[in-house]
Amino acid sequence: MDFQLTEDQETIVDTVFNLMSEFGDDYWLAADKSGNFPEDFYQKMAQGGWLGIAMPNRYGGSALGLTEAALMMHTVTRSGGGMSAASAVHINIFGPQPIVIFGNEEQQQEFLPPLISGQEKCCFGVTEPDAGLETGAISTFAEKTPKGYIVNGQKIWTSTAQHAKKILLLARTTPKDQCKRTSHGLSLFYTDLNRDYVEVQQIEKMGRSAVDSNMTFIDGLPVPKEHLIGEEGKGFQYLLSGLNAERILIAAEAIGLGQDALSRATKYANERKVFGRPIGQNQAIQHPLAENWMELEAAFLMCMKGAAVYDVKGDSGLYANAAKYLGAEAGFKAATQAVMTLGGMGYAKEYHVERLLRESLIPRIAPISAQLILCYIAEKALSLPKSY
Repeated sequence: MDFQLTEDQETIVDTVFNLMSEFGDDYWLAADKSGNFPEDFYQKMAQGGWLGIAMPNRYGGSALGLTEAALMMHTVTRSGGGMSAASAVHINIFGPQPIVIFGNEEQQQEFLPPLISGQEKCCFGVTEPDAGLETGAISTFAEKTPKGYIVNGQKIWTSTAQHAKKILLLARTTPKDQCKRTSHGLSLFYTDLNRDYVEVQQIEKMGRSAVDSNMTFIDGLPVPKEHLIGEEGKGFQYLLSGLNAERILIAAEAIGLGQDALSRATKYANERKVFGRPIGQNQAIQHPLAENWMELEAAFLMCMKGAAVYDVKGDSGLYANAAKYLGAEAGFKAATQAVMTLGGMGYAKEYHVERLLRESLIPRIAPISAQLILCYIAEKALSLPKSY
């Protein structure tokens, strides 16, 4: 069992770290204040080939594994970008995997190169106001026509929809009352986010304002039959193929954010003097930060285990969910402790830890709640009765 990164993996970390050094604290503070999408950062990532890190070579990607993608996203957040940076590129990393796995050759040739090059952005249209985490309860419907489908419905928390040209859209193609299970009869489409038929309303929120979240109202959106991914009615199963990968990536991002917050807190604890000594000399300051370090390191090991199992096509579900839970909790605790360590200055935007604290809540909430992960672990790892 080798816990060391390979030379190639070390190169990924170093290269991304150098790229992130071009986008310092002032850049992310300005993005947080203005709410402007970090386009310069996004394009720099695209030029470096990072948007295609896990995409096939033949379409311009690097064909690397989830381990390498997680290391990249971990470095992005650990280097000060937080979830503002991570969310700007997150969906490009594994969001299009259903196209890679289940799309036909024509779809892959048409859809993947613009995503990898950064010419097009896509958004993710799954969650609905009345469905939440119960994906089988979505009501957005795609009615079949001779040329394709007409889609009507609503989506919520559609990130980057203000800027996206495409949408990966889950819609029901068979009425729920005609399906044996609620997860049946759902189909997946990758299609144009045509503003003639789609209204996008931004949601004002407490953090990560640079990456927009939206309500999306779909009214008669025409979708060509060529934009159906795989087979009709199997969209939910296609989405499941990427859920473990997304949870591992979210874990890596949360851990990196927490480590950035911890670094800022320890720096302040060494420099800030009260009663003639640095506050970091006091155990009341030392011990919580030491706990943060251990929790973040432990979460990172679980994250890397999950990625390693995923990359060899093993059953990564338990590890992916555990990594997401542990990473989100450790990142949030470290960000909270950073604010408390800085005291009043922790509440000031110029020290950045308040931004990290606000953004650390995102991995705790999405894409799955801590409570559902605990239910999953109880059922799958401990063989306890299913509770939902």
